[in-house]
Amino acid sequence: MKRREFVKTAVAATAAAAVAKPLMAAVPAGKPLDLVAVYGGEPVEMFRKGIAAMGGMSRFVKKGQTVVVKPNIGWDRKPEFGSNANPELVGEIVKQCFKFGAKEVLCFDHTCHRPEDCYKNSGIAEAVKAAGGTMVDGNSSNMYIDQDLPKGVSLKKAKVHKLAANADVFINVPVLKHHGGAKITCAMKNYMGCVEDRQFWHRNDLPQCIADFSTYQKTTLTVVDAYRVMLEHGPQGKDPKFAPVAKYQVISTDIVAADAAAIGIFATVAKQYGMGKPYTVDEIPYVGLAEKLGVGTADLSKLNVKKISMA
Repeated sequence: MKRREFVKTAVAATAAAAVAKPLMAAVPAGKPLDLVAVYGGEPVEMFRKGIAAMGGMSRFVKKGQTVVVKPNIGWDRKPEFGSNANPELVGEIVKQCFKFGAKEVLCFDHTCHRPEDCYKNSGIAEAVKAAGGTMVDGNSSNMYIDQDLPKGVSLKKAKVHKLAANADVFINVPVLKHHGGAKITCAMKNYMGCVEDRQFWHRNDLPQCIADFSTYQKTTLTVVDAYRVMLEHGPQGKDPKFAPVAKYQVISTDIVAADAAAIGIFATVAKQYGMGKPYTVDEIPYVGLAEKLGVGTADLSKLNVKKISMA
């Protein structure tokens, strides 16, 4: 075997190992999938393959419904930094929602940098509008309403964005990356863009607040963008070299499982590139806390899952 072929094969095998073990169980006949992990393609084609395996977008979006798509758009960074969700992926999700009868598709985030800059420079505003969707203000106080979190431990109430509180269909589109406080930020951590007072979470036990809000937010589907994985200097990003192209995507109806699979991917990419830390699920506290509160399961062997390689 030529060296180039050997390296390509070894990288593909290493990448598949991130989620391979828990995804090898046989898929029960006739039972819908809970989670699909796709590797080796471009963002749009991976989503098309993955959502088809999940039963198609028609499983999640019905005619006449209002769909809210919540990507991570927190930072004034271009896509190559891996700071925000991939715009091509977000645009394709919006297109698919309309294809299967959505009345309207709305997109927002409570950004950390100036919202106009984040929406524009991430490429997401352009992608959403091109697909027929609508970008909605995520930073104005009048967009937030008081909500109780009866199952919360540290977070008992919050001002929640109106779209997050009232969506017919809510699709969470996080980007997998390093985070200085939470170690890894992905699906449940992306909920921070749904609340007005983001800093309350940082001041009052961040992992518990992440888990607490996850007991409140009703999410139809989680689509993890791991096309680029920021391994260091997160969550804002310092240089594209810290966010190598990894070509992963996870689609799940279980947000805890989505985070668990994403942590495995992060570990594999960190080892592959010699950057960041290959964390285990047990080292990311909010996953176990959310599981304890009944949000979902981190044990992928308990779910109906499938791995798809496009490499």
